[in-house]
Amino acid sequence: MALRTLPGTTDRRVDKLLTLLADNAMIVVSGGKIAREIGVARSTVWRWTQRLRELGVKVKSHPRAGYQIERVPDVLMPNMLRQRLGNTPFRKRIYHFFKIDSTNNLALHLGHEGEPHGAVVIAEEQTAGRGRVGRSWHSEKSSGIYVTVLLRPKISPVQAPIMTLVAGLAARDAVAEQTGYQADLRWPNDLLLDGKKFCGILTEMHAEPDHVHFVIVGIGINVNHTRMPEELARIATSLRIKSGRSHSRLELLVRLLRCLDSYYNRFLAEGAAPILTRFAEVSSYARGKRVRISTATETYVGTTAGLEPNGLLRVERDDGRIEVVTSGDVAEAS
Repeated sequence: MALRTLPGTTDRRVDKLLTLLADNAMIVVSGGKIAREIGVARSTVWRWTQRLRELGVKVKSHPRAGYQIERVPDVLMPNMLRQRLGNTPFRKRIYHFFKIDSTNNLALHLGHEGEPHGAVVIAEEQTAGRGRVGRSWHSEKSSGIYVTVLLRPKISPVQAPIMTLVAGLAARDAVAEQTGYQADLRWPNDLLLDGKKFCGILTEMHAEPDHVHFVIVGIGINVNHTRMPEELARIATSLRIKSGRSHSRLELLVRLLRCLDSYYNRFLAEGAAPILTRFAEVSSYARGKRVRISTATETYVGTTAGLEPNGLLRVERDDGRIEVVTSGDVAEAS
């Protein structure tokens, strides 16, 4: 199936422009050559370089000579990703947006339209990014990773919660590979550094009682945010705030998708057991953590007591009753 042409997607010729400049980093490339290679007028080249500058790409103009990129840009363009994604299914169908309401919204639409397994939706900025329980996700332009992948696993709906754990482990490994930080996993979908959230996962599915049609996994990572909004500063952070330096979003996204492919294939081949074991190893919330559980009907305090075979969290109340948490918020009890 050919890649769809969707309203608002980044023009593939802009992708070619950025790739051409990146492949010739530090070299002045004439406007005429760029125009010929990507098939547009020179005036269009000028206009698109202006757009790239708005994204923070350092494009220098040389009068009567051409354009020069001063350093390899940290923009999540499809061509630059494909070159690095090897044989993973995620390299084939990448939809990039400079701005979108929500990558999950579009991925849901694509899933219902029959989009194949492995499609990836990426945005430089979201205007209505979504988290769990209807919350919004702060999506600062060109500072974070805002990505959703569409998967078509042959699993039953009861196994679907494992997909969130798979994504969490993939994000944790990707961050560890790039930064050395060992993030904590707060069941089911948050990654924490020093107790503050920097990554969230929103998994949604379309299913029948006996089988899953598709799952979409949305992942948001605060990468190069220099500060968080005042209302979030106490509970949220970014990799840059933690480290004091910027990080390559492109390389982190490549690591993330490679790790996701690895954990996903292991889940399909070996079942949930290795995923549950690994999650319990790296999450302080899996067992023995005093937590406050807030659901639509009640709030209670207890101690986490491991995971169910389908990935749901067990919590022992103070009176000894065991609850299986299917939805709601989990927070460390003060």
